[in-house]
Parts: sequence; C-alpha cells; structure tokens
Amino acid sequence: MAGVLVVFGVWLLDNVLYIDDPVGAVAVHCLNGIWGTIAVGLFATTSAPGNDSVVGLFYGGGFGQLGIQLLGVLTVIGWSAVTITIAFLIIRGTVGLRVSAEEELVGLDTSEHGLMSAYGGFSIHDRMPGGSMADVSAPAAVSVPMEASAPVDDTAALEGYGPYTRVSIFCNQNHFEDLKAALTEIGVTGMTVTQVMGCGAQKGRTGYYRGVSMTMSLLPKLKVDVVVSTVPVEKVIAVAKKTLYTGNVGDGKIFVYNVQNVVRVRTGEEGYDALTNET
Repeated sequence: MAGVLVVFGVWLLDNVLYIDDPVGAVAVHCLNGIWGTIAVGLFATTSAPGNDSVVGLFYGGGFGQLGIQLLGVLTVIGWSAVTITIAFLIIRGTVGLRVSAEEELVGLDTSEHGLMSAYGGFSIHDRMPGGSMADVSAPAAVSVPMEASAPVDDTAALEGYGPYTRVSIFCNQNHFEDLKAALTEIGVTGMTVTQVMGCGAQKGRTGYYRGVSMTMSLLPKLKVDVVVSTVPVEKVIAVAKKTLYTGNVGDGKIFVYNVQNVVRVRTGEEGYDALTNET
C-alpha cells in the first residue's frame, strides 16, 4: 500500500496541485505517515510483538482504535500547521523566506554549497510534462527578444571556416537534453560533453557555505563540443542559440574553431572519413 501511495502522491503534487517537491518528501513522509498511522486502526492484531491489547477494525476491534488514530493524525496536522506558520512568519519578518530571483534560476546547490547538483547522475529539466515551461516564480530578465538579440542567417555561409570546424557550446546543464535533441535533428552525429566550472563577466557570486562567506563561486556549466564538416556551422550556431536562449544572464557562449585535420586512432582514417565512417 505504501508503494502504491507514494507513486500516487508524487503524481498528485506534480500534476494536480502543482507543488514543487523534487524529492517526493510529501508523498513519502506526509502521505505515508498518515497512512501508517491510520493502518494501525485497521490492521493491528495482538500477534504483533509488544502489542497485547490493540486490535484494528478489520480484526474485530471496532472503530475505537481507528478513531484514536484519526485523532492522532488531525492533532499532528494541527500542531504542524500552527508551529510552522509561526516559524515562517518570523523568518519572513527577519531574514526573508525567499532567495534572490537569480539564485532561484541557478539553484541553491550552486549558490549555497558550490555544487553542480546534489543529485549526481540525475538529468535536470526545466519543462513540465507535455513540453510547457515550468512555472518559475522568479521574474525572467528578458529585455530583448531572441529575434533581435541573436540574428542568424541559416543560408549564408560564415566566412573563414575550414573543411572541419569545432563548435564549443557552454550552457546550463538543465538545457542539455534539449540541445542534444536539436543538434541530432540537424544531423550532428557525435559530441563530447564535459562538466566544467567557470564564470564570465558576472564573476560568479558571493555565497555562503555553512554560514561562511565564499567570495568567489565558480558556476557549473556543461561544455558540448561537436566537430562538423557537412553540417553547416552557421546552422549549428543558429540551433544552439535558439535552444539555449532565455534572455537571462548565463544562457551560455559558443566558440568556433577551425580544425586542421581529424584522425581516427583505430583505423588511421583522416578527415571526412574519420568523422563519418563507422565501419
């Protein structure tokens, strides 16, 4: 029952109540805590170790114990509601309940602890099911529309590129899956992805770790390297800019380099064959 209830609880918060609970704490602790308390009034038997008097409803104990368990649930809910409301009001009136809008977008793993993510190996997305953007309460810092701020001609070849070109894309990790899908769609068949730390003109940020001020905090990014030959470089740039653009600080940067040659170690093939031939 608990296994079924936790799945239902996560679905309920995400898809019906739209409450952000990324670790499923409400489903695990709150809903299953309520269920575990009520279950005593339904299923308790004297065969359980240490229990010689409590009998649940389904085993002939009547509604008495079930009523006690329900009263316990309501008591805990009432106590929690009152005490946490008082605590939140005090916090809001002193240090404030919310972090800055920028920290909301970047995430507290970075600003508070200097970590790329507290959940290594998880893929982080910023879209709700169905493809719509998640409702982020922090205001977007968009001042110029994408069309005006990042014009790219998909047809005109950019001058100065050799036969092989490396495009290095630095982006936020929560946009990587969208970027990978977009690059694959235009024919990019290989990429190298590296987790990096760095900062640009924003010089990182001053953060706190366990109450200690950190004067310099490098920001986590992903570096996506692709080498293209037949896929137009300008198309790669256009797709990357369109996919990554939000108008906020930290959307990323794109660097373009000429590549003199490409050599496949296993076969010794060079140039175009080394990029495309997989035999």
